[in-house]
Amino acid sequence: MNPSSESAPPTKPSFLRSLRLVAWGFLGVRKNSEYERDLAQVNPFHVILAGIIGVLLLVLLLVGLVNWAVSGAPAG
Repeated sequence: MNPSSESAPPTKPSFLRSLRLVAWGFLGVRKNSEYERDLAQVNPFHVILAGIIGVLLLVLLLVGLVNWAVSGAPAG
């Protein structure tokens, strides 16, 4: 049996793992094996909460960038 094909034992769902799952989802870069392992080890409520937090942070970042860009524009 190939040791790389063995799966790691399941761990307790954590909010930090859910945040990491959502962050990789925003980037759209994910190994299939990591994705499947995370799906087996996360709490769906944590993923929803992490997604809401991620969207709020993204919106606040974009609003901050727009305000910063506009503040440097000459008036008139």
